[in-house]
Amino acid sequence: MSSAPTEWVHFFSGHAPVYDQNCFTLNTVAEVDFLIEHLGLAPGAAVLDVGCGTGRHSVELARRGYRVTGIDVCPAMLAQARTKAVAAGVEVTWVAADARSFELPESFDAAICLCEGAFGLLGSTDDPIEQPLAILRRICAVLKPGATCLFTVLNGYRIARKSTNADVASGAFDPLMLAEVSLASAPDGSFVVRERGFVPTELRLLFTAAGLRVDQIWGGTAGSWNKQPIDLDEYEIMVLGGRE
Repeated sequence: MSSAPTEWVHFFSGHAPVYDQNCFTLNTVAEVDFLIEHLGLAPGAAVLDVGCGTGRHSVELARRGYRVTGIDVCPAMLAQARTKAVAAGVEVTWVAADARSFELPESFDAAICLCEGAFGLLGSTDDPIEQPLAILRRICAVLKPGATCLFTVLNGYRIARKSTNADVASGAFDPLMLAEVSLASAPDGSFVVRERGFVPTELRLLFTAAGLRVDQIWGGTAGSWNKQPIDLDEYEIMVLGGRE
């Protein structure tokens, strides 16, 4: 396994103070309602939030009495999460760790990985299959038998449909990885980031290879979680599954 994806740590370090101003962060309460219902969370259940970012789902779950562990590779995002938890008066276990290689001493009743917090955010040396597969395997390893999980991932259909042969020629779209390639800016310079999309058939294969089942695949862009069919042009796909 390669080292932590430094370009994404760099990106989110700069983005952390303003992350919660994004429009897709405004539906947290309704999203947590959805998570509790469809993950079948019993009162006090242990929940793992992988790529927790500024902790908006973790903190809301903790507010409702769940035992939450949030992991993220970016210290600046975790600093925001800690501040948010203190302001809400809740306890969350925050862990600075790479989603591809983390180890935790406990097991969980459910796991979430939402809003591209980790899944498909490729580092410069990441393999487009091994990166998501490694995340799935680590999550499977810490789930209890019968535990559930819910992911939202970038919609590969949308990425392909909006891309052109000119994008391929310029390097803005990599069809071999189904990834958008762009230049991110920071005060100390610019750097390349790669965001990988997925389609349902490969998601089923990846989950199965990691030891997880897939129960449902829906459209699921943040702010619009309604168990809807996938729209080819929407931003995200939702996967509901678990461990046998």
